[in-house]
Amino acid sequence: MTRDDADDERTLELIEKTARSVLDAARAGELPTLHVPSRSLKNVRYDSSVGWFELGDQEKTRTLNAATVKTFAQTLRLMALSKQMVEGGEFATKREAYYVSKNWGPCRFDEQAESDAVMDDIEALASKHGVFREQLRFYPEEHGGSVVGPLRVRDRDPETGAIIEIDCAKLGSGAFTVPHQVEHLELDTDAELVLAIETGGMFQRLNAHRFWRRHNAILVEMAGVPTRATRRFVRRLADEKSLPVYCFVDCDPYGIANIYRTLKVGSGNAAHVNQFLAVPQARFLGVTPDDIVEFGLEDATHPLDATDIKRAEDALAHDPFFAFHPRWVAALQQMLEMGVRAEQQALAKWGLAFVVDEYLPRKLADPQKFLP
Repeated sequence: MTRDDADDERTLELIEKTARSVLDAARAGELPTLHVPSRSLKNVRYDSSVGWFELGDQEKTRTLNAATVKTFAQTLRLMALSKQMVEGGEFATKREAYYVSKNWGPCRFDEQAESDAVMDDIEALASKHGVFREQLRFYPEEHGGSVVGPLRVRDRDPETGAIIEIDCAKLGSGAFTVPHQVEHLELDTDAELVLAIETGGMFQRLNAHRFWRRHNAILVEMAGVPTRATRRFVRRLADEKSLPVYCFVDCDPYGIANIYRTLKVGSGNAAHVNQFLAVPQARFLGVTPDDIVEFGLEDATHPLDATDIKRAEDALAHDPFFAFHPRWVAALQQMLEMGVRAEQQALAKWGLAFVVDEYLPRKLADPQKFLP
């Protein structure tokens, strides 16, 4: 598989340093201790000049004692597995890592939720040294989103290392799929923007109509909350190619407070890696509450349910990103007052090609109106 010697060296150094600190403490007759950043929305801060949720100073201290011996051992065993995979050029999905533990006797994981939590703690610890989960060789089950448009991607053959070039404008009716590791990819484009799209159906619609050719845009399917790989891929396009990123999602609390917010500034639970994955350049194109009125979608909406209302109210009360932006506060309050939500597909009320021929061109003509 593809390797990056510098990343591998940094990862191995971190693992060995951590293991050495545990061993040294034990030899000195002291209780070994690991310090792990606390991962929650309560321990993040948002500074617009930085662009993403940053971890606060709260930490969890894991000291080896009778109550923590199993979790402590599991943490070290997972780090040992990571070391083994880096040295051997291997990887494990989160599910595979859970099953590997079945050979660990009394310190095996009983449920995957346990191994996932310990893995997240390890990554939080490693992130302080610029190392994240993929460099530890733990990969998610899901692949990244689909990509189409004026973009050339140079990948490597995992066996020979030979360069393989993929032209995302020459894939017929298909699309390029973002791999679970994107750091080694070389990206080349003359596109003018990236359009990140919530649903696979809308992505297919825009691809079928060759929207990307008409507007010189790279289309990226997020498929709901975008995977880590998709977010990192979009971040690289934004940073390295200086491309604006516009998001096209449903007008509902989930699309706004989960999908969009996660892409733009990250999340509290993953604040330790937001610096790598968040896309602060992203702007919210739509669908907005104002669009429901402007495009005559009132009879193509659905009532907000109790979950929608709670999610919007929580965003207003507790989310530092929305609290920072008065325009977002106004938009969420407007949605609550209207009491409805609208899907991207509601635009089909005016015809299947309306989103391609009318809605998106009108929106793209005035990016200054996009929500922050």
